[in-house]
Amino acid sequence: MPQRVRKPQKTVEEFKASRGGIENFRKRSGIHSVVGHSEGTSSDVQGSKSLSRNSSSLFLGKRVPLPLDEEVEEVHQLALLSGGANLKLWPRDKSWSCLSPHPAALSLLMMHEFWASVPERQLLAASPEAYTASSSVWQSALYSDVFLMPHSHNDPGWLKTFEEYYFQQSSKILHNMVTKLMLYPKMTFVWAEVSFLSLWYERAHPTLRHQLLSLVREGRLEVLTGGWVMPDEASTHLYALVDQMVIGHQWLNRTLGIKPSHGWSIDPFGHGAAVPYLLQESSISGTVIQRIHYAWKQWLAEQQFGDFKWRQVWDADGDADILVHNRPFDIYSIKHSCGPHLQICLEYDFRKVPGEYTEYSIKSVPIDESNVKLKAELLLEQYGRQGSLVPHNVVLVPIGDDFRYDHASEWDQQYTNYQMLADHINNNPSKYHATIEWGTVKDYFKEIKARMKDFPTLQGDFFVYSDIFTEGRPAYWSGYFTTRPFFKILDRQLQAVLRSAEILYTWALTKATQTGSTAAFQLLEKDYEKLVKARENLGLFQHHDGITGTSRALVMRDYAVKLFLSYHDSIAVSSRCAEFLLLSRGMLSTLQRESNFLEHLQPDFERPTYDSWPNKIPIVTDKTMRQVVLFNSLAQRRIELVKILVTSTHFKLTDEHGHDVPFQINPVWNDTGNGLLILTKQFEVFFIAEIPALSLVTFTIHPSFTAGDDKRKSVVFSNYYAPSPGQGYSSPFDARDVLPGDIQIDSDSLKLLFDGTTGMLRSVTNKKTGKVTQTAFKFAAYPSAQFKSGAYLFQPDPNAREPEEDVLAGAKPRIFIHSGPVASELTVMFGSALMHTTRIFHTSEEPLQSAIYIENIFNFGGHYNSTETPGFPPNYRETELFMRVSTDIDNGANPVFYTDQSGLHMQKRVKVADIGIQGNYYPITSATYIEDESPVDSPRRMTLLTDHGQGAASWQQGWLEVMVERRTNYDDARGMGEGVTDQKRTMGRHWLLIEGLEAERRPDDVARLSLGAHHLSNILNYPIDLFVADGLQSHMLNAGAHLISRPLPCSLHLLGMKILPVAQYPGLMPSSRALMHVHNQSPACTVHSSVHSCSGLHDSAPAGAELMVPVKSMQKTDLTGTRLQEEVVGLSSLIVPHHQVRTLLVTFQDSSHSGAGDIRPVYS
Repeated sequence: MPQRVRKPQKTVEEFKASRGGIENFRKRSGIHSVVGHSEGTSSDVQGSKSLSRNSSSLFLGKRVPLPLDEEVEEVHQLALLSGGANLKLWPRDKSWSCLSPHPAALSLLMMHEFWASVPERQLLAASPEAYTASSSVWQSALYSDVFLMPHSHNDPGWLKTFEEYYFQQSSKILHNMVTKLMLYPKMTFVWAEVSFLSLWYERAHPTLRHQLLSLVREGRLEVLTGGWVMPDEASTHLYALVDQMVIGHQWLNRTLGIKPSHGWSIDPFGHGAAVPYLLQESSISGTVIQRIHYAWKQWLAEQQFGDFKWRQVWDADGDADILVHNRPFDIYSIKHSCGPHLQICLEYDFRKVPGEYTEYSIKSVPIDESNVKLKAELLLEQYGRQGSLVPHNVVLVPIGDDFRYDHASEWDQQYTNYQMLADHINNNPSKYHATIEWGTVKDYFKEIKARMKDFPTLQGDFFVYSDIFTEGRPAYWSGYFTTRPFFKILDRQLQAVLRSAEILYTWALTKATQTGSTAAFQLLEKDYEKLVKARENLGLFQHHDGITGTSRALVMRDYAVKLFLSYHDSIAVSSRCAEFLLLSRGMLSTLQRESNFLEHLQPDFERPTYDSWPNKIPIVTDKTMRQVVLFNSLAQRRIELVKILVTSTHFKLTDEHGHDVPFQINPVWNDTGNGLLILTKQFEVFFIAEIPALSLVTFTIHPSFTAGDDKRKSVVFSNYYAPSPGQGYSSPFDARDVLPGDIQIDSDSLKLLFDGTTGMLRSVTNKKTGKVTQTAFKFAAYPSAQFKSGAYLFQPDPNAREPEEDVLAGAKPRIFIHSGPVASELTVMFGSALMHTTRIFHTSEEPLQSAIYIENIFNFGGHYNSTETPGFPPNYRETELFMRVSTDIDNGANPVFYTDQSGLHMQKRVKVADIGIQGNYYPITSATYIEDESPVDSPRRMTLLTDHGQGAASWQQGWLEVMVERRTNYDDARGMGEGVTDQKRTMGRHWLLIEGLEAERRPDDVARLSLGAHHLSNILNYPIDLFVADGLQSHMLNAGAHLISRPLPCSLHLLGMKILPVAQYPGLMPSSRALMHVHNQSPACTVHSSVHSCSGLHDSAPAGAELMVPVKSMQKTDLTGTRLQEEVVGLSSLIVPHHQVRTLLVTFQDSSHSGAGDIRPVYS
């Protein structure tokens, strides 16, 4: 065990700002010359001092100061803000825990390097003679083990498309990797992106394949993380994160026979808590992170906490802990990896490619006998400085950068020079007290575990990431949480339809196999390739420059085309599976001989291109009966609004049991260019559908000419009619003018009050309790700082006259109100820029009767009309549009709010005023809420649910806002090289829920969504799949089909179910095995919430809940299905702890003679 280096007492000296921050621009900057202004000095010195003085947090009611050195406080203050949550500082042999750590801003002279405070630097600065005298003592105390680790970071899309990167660079890197590692038996390498690796392997010569396998077995090539990509950790949702891990791990296990044991997450822009948990569930024991706020890096270095255990906020016992290594410097290039001094590190990047002229090719010189001693000692000094930041003195040195080693010569240059340096040091152990060897992440973790028994413990996450690359002041990477919402929504649309297709396909393929339906099986077998491709395309977009919206426009289009094609393929697979599952046995044998077999169910919309909006196709209802098939992909019964478009008002609607279904007929408006006109041959129909868990049901539209149509028609109000419609026009609705004054719409449960001028919601009254909640909706925009706010960064213009722009000022709102027996809604239009709809429901079912549906259609890519919306800047330039709800909820003078972590759990956030709104925006993918914090009578919570990734904030007491759209004309100097100006017409959907809270709540309760919020979020993320039968008579389809005998409890969410491939034909043939993922969403018990369509908050399925297909076995496994555990006798035997995900490997029987056919569904 090495001795620990003790830090001598620091001298009172004002450290100079380092040039390192100015040099630190290359990655993600694209800047080749930088002028430093005060090189890192805070723009608000007094504010920075205040931050540092107050940067402690409450623990059991006591203020715990941060461990700052009093003697250098004026020049070296660390404003480590933990978001107002608990901060615990334990002795070194105990753990340190911080709930919801928010690094915030560093403050005074932050650009000076912390590394200047390590002992040798101080001595050298104070007295060169003293340093020389003490260096031998320091070196003898430090015995370092240094691992040199070549790597190449390959983005599956950024400035080029995935395929362009592969053919131009990545394929060459992988080829060189195998050939050069075979040539240099000491050298090692690591790789992370399975998407590239699998593409190369498919095309590689068998000899290269065998060599790759041998390198993996020898441990000289380590595949890290094993996901399809290195995913973003802010905008990604749980389903897609799991899916890309599964396909990556399954490919590695099936093809190479390996299972990754360590993670590598060096380029996502901040780190969330969901990914570490999923890594741990995937049998990964340790991981490496890189991009965290520079304040965190400094503080972790001060505490020698470079390696720590990451604990989940809900994990009291540490069962889900994962060991994490934080890279101490800014980014992962060689320049930032050998040690603190960038100019020295540049001398050790030996790549010299003819025609390349770079900062490292200028600085570095080859190592030879004449300079090896000098160069080795200079390099070892950097390694020593890095080793002093951790107690174990083990140093991991990545040698690489973006798309490195694409030239064979670089392998020779890096290896021969580093090997000469290593030989010199290793041949003089008594002099240098260090060992340098080639290694991987596995070697690093193995060594530190041998030297240390206990590691500090961290809870929370590392958002918001900030760098100081360009101007020496914090730049917050909170813009990409919202950037390009159209693409983020397209991602979630594919996720939803793919998940449904996977479940239906598993069900249909198993049935086809067991019933001997050869024709159906052959068709479905062909569809498997489409599902595999859809998984890969969805996984590809989870890349940290994909879903983030931070790739160039041409690359984003390429991503979108891939997503769109898989979106259509997934719907087609679902429709075929649904038809097969519903067809009666007699009709199967009759229809399977037809050319259009399993082509009779189609979606009720068309979408010809990825950037076009889905257009509902009217169902002709005036002649024959039409059938509408609905699929509920949730494992609980759902009661939900369904919308269809019909050609006539004369019909009745029945459910699968033949019972009449109440419905509402709304007008369809047509924009004439001079006002809106109600169409006479198209009508929108609302009805509430009740669908059992994991079931297909058939609703029937019957032509009818009986009276009573008017009772179903909604009452219509508007202030925007087309004048003088054509002769002979007769409106099918009695439309009325909107009267002056405020507007009120009611249900049995809610009363909503709207501003009569703007059409925006003002207050919500709960009729059952009489409680009124102020909910003033507002759309406004932050003016962007040019060249500073862009795809990555969010930076409002500090020179703007007002901090917010009232972009709707002077607009002429067009208001439309529809109110009928099913729902009441108010829509307000602001030209072509924004259409905002608020809807409530007339039902007794919870949570629907207490929820408010919000829909925003915005279009910054459309025609700009200064007359309609004069408040917007011309062409919407430099506009960051947000939607804010201002309430009377008391969430603290220093506001507290909560955001989800990729749908896994909720995280507490606290406003940090000194760092501006840009540092207080946090990512959400599903939900955010505020609640009364101080003791009040009848405390409340307001939850806003979303259907895509966004940024959210609570900047003032009672406020909750989400960013809606961003248009920035300029690049933010982080490498993309262009602004974000490819906006599309986009629809964002939300639920707003106001709920009562228990008066007595423990302050240490884990933040959780309510039961109703979870249910509505699942509805939002996984909508009902709707198909219309065409060419089938009503008797041909069964009324329903059911996959599960009893629904799962309210708390257990079926995250997904997918058929695994046959190992010999992985992309072509499905097997009889499937992975099933179940997530315990763990709803809060302190919120007054209920869901009528499900029951129970248990950790396991009820007795008798089984799949309605013959199952041969069920076996627990890790998240990705590559490490099998014990068998279970049924679904009720699977226990899913709170907040966690558990996985089953289900093997289906090959025939129907299983006994499982006797199971009958039970619905509750």
